[in-house]
Amino acid sequence: MLENLLNNHNLPYPDTMHPIIVHFVIAMVLFAFLCDVIGYFTKNHRLFEVSWWNMFFATIAIFIAVVFGQFEAGLAEPYNVVRPVLNIHTLLGWSLSGVLAAITAWRYVIRSRTPEKISVYYLAAGLFLTVLVGIQVYFGDELVWVYGLHTLPVVEAVKENLLQ
Repeated sequence: MLENLLNNHNLPYPDTMHPIIVHFVIAMVLFAFLCDVIGYFTKNHRLFEVSWWNMFFATIAIFIAVVFGQFEAGLAEPYNVVRPVLNIHTLLGWSLSGVLAAITAWRYVIRSRTPEKISVYYLAAGLFLTVLVGIQVYFGDELVWVYGLHTLPVVEAVKENLLQ
C-alpha cells in the first residue's frame, strides 16, 4: 500500500526535503560565525545582530531538517554498507541540533547582557560548531554521492534486491 504512494526516489513528494532545509542551516551557521568574527575584529556590533538572527533561525531549521532526515532515512531502505555512515550522520545530526541550540541560547544571553561585544570563548564555540557542521556535511555528502540514497539507480537496485 505504502509503495503505491512513493515515487521513483522512494519518497511521497517530488524530491528530498532534508538537503534543501539543511543547506539553509549550513549557510546560516557559517554566515553567523563569519559575522561574529568580522564584528569582533572590526568592532562593528551591528554584525552581532545579524549573527544572532542567523543562529536563531538556524536553530529552528535544524530541528525541521532532522525530522525530515529521519523520515527520509527510513524511506531510503538503507542497505548494509551504508548503515554505519547513516547511523553516524543521524547521531551527529541530533547532537548538532543540541549543540546549536545550546550555543544559540548562550548567544541570547550575551545579546541580552552585552549586545555590543562577544567574548573570544564564544568565538571558539562558533569555530567548534563550524567544524562540526563541516564533519556533518562530509557524511551527508557521502550518503548521496557515494552511496546514492534516494537516487534512481540505487532505489531501483534496492527494489530488485541487488543491494543488501
